[in-house]
Amino acid sequence: QLQLVESGGGLVQPGGSLRLSCTPSGGTLSGYAIAWLRQAPGKEREEVSCISSVDNTYYADSVKGRFTISRDTAKDTVYLQLNNLKPDDTAVYYCAYPLGPCGYATEYNYWGQGTQVTVSS
Repeated sequence: QLQLVESGGGLVQPGGSLRLSCTPSGGTLSGYAIAWLRQAPGKEREEVSCISSVDNTYYADSVKGRFTISRDTAKDTVYLQLNNLKPDDTAVYYCAYPLGPCGYATEYNYWGQGTQVTVSS
């Protein structure tokens, strides 16, 4: 069964950058929409970005202009480039398969374990 594996998180200063990766285990990302979500303590889960099966992209207003989602078909990987990071971006970031259109899904499948992003000076 398909499982998703996130990597690339870490500790970064405000204004810094990270690149998160989402890779498959036991399957392929080909033909799947993939969403990036984040969960911070005391905050609601938020879908921050999504790439559709035909590579249309969605961004939450909170990250628009700072985050970029992309797909490398040859590496079977979906990336989330995080630029100009802010302390409010601190969260565990997950990739998952949205059970609905990008930006409108309320349920997700094939969750990974998540990768911690901490933005602090």
